[in-house]
Amino acid sequence: MMKTILVTGGTGFIGSHTSLALIEKGYKLLLLDSLENSSIKVIDRITNLSKIEKNKISSYINFLKGDIRDEDFLNDIFEIYKKNNNKIDAVIHFAGLKSVNESTKNPIKYWDINVSGTIKLIKVMEKFECFNLVFSSSATIYGVKNNNNLIKESDSISPINTYGRTKEAVELILRDLSKVLNSKWRIAVLRYFNPIGAHPSGLIGENPLNEPNNILPIINRVAAGKIKELKIFGNDWETKDGTGVRDYIHVMDLAEGHISALEYLLKSNNSYLELNLGTGKGTSVLELVNCFSMANKVKIPFKFSNRREGDTPYSVADNTLAKLKLNWEPKRDLYKMCKDSWKWFTKNPEGFK
Repeated sequence: MMKTILVTGGTGFIGSHTSLALIEKGYKLLLLDSLENSSIKVIDRITNLSKIEKNKISSYINFLKGDIRDEDFLNDIFEIYKKNNNKIDAVIHFAGLKSVNESTKNPIKYWDINVSGTIKLIKVMEKFECFNLVFSSSATIYGVKNNNNLIKESDSISPINTYGRTKEAVELILRDLSKVLNSKWRIAVLRYFNPIGAHPSGLIGENPLNEPNNILPIINRVAAGKIKELKIFGNDWETKDGTGVRDYIHVMDLAEGHISALEYLLKSNNSYLELNLGTGKGTSVLELVNCFSMANKVKIPFKFSNRREGDTPYSVADNTLAKLKLNWEPKRDLYKMCKDSWKWFTKNPEGFK
């Protein structure tokens, strides 16, 4: 019998790619999203890509617009599925706000949605005995690392901004849950590094509704002439070329990592995992710019600017544990990430409009 998965934040960047991958693996989906930072049009793109026959779509994917802070709404969802003898088997929890800059300007909003919303979700899951949870965390919880070592899950946790602290807070809550006597919870906390790229079709991708904060959407806009030049923050870091080094991972590899984590939980008894999802390969900003230029035969004008407060020179995952536990391995290289990102943007210069 097909398992039913609730995907919160299911129309967002990572959520949409994971949802498509889940359907292709034969799962039934309930997507929940407030649409504050995403578009309803994603649903049509996902169903088209999944090649589900039109008369069978409602059997595989359903969408509900709502807010995870609305406990009554969450309760109704689980109740309806229970009455229809179609219980929700697991939750993949992406819903939340993710802008570091915005989080420092509006911290209460971030604590309310990212932490209070998650608590309400957990309470409803517990009430309906749904104990399988994959949580979308972030490498921002590690804070600033002043060395060029790969980051292990056992490294110190010291986030330096509100966004990172909300992710740490949820991790602490989930860890406490897992330690309750006779706990039935099976939880995977996935700390991912820098997701970029897009589905190879170019039909779904990263779609910031406001000014982009992440580097690839900015590079896309520079390449298209919508932004004059890329601003690179710092060229005096102690790295191979003076620019910051990050671990960029293709969003489809990340989606597959979520499915591997979900399937691990569904086969286990009680489990609690904290895993880095990254490639384990560091790429500097200049290397990313050069790769994007070569892959897509475009020019990316840039200028160096001062370092930003709170930036870290080097953030690259040690992904050994994820490979071992999940039998998962990122397959797509940086060239593929750049090609797919540009394909998405050139097909959808205004996003999902």
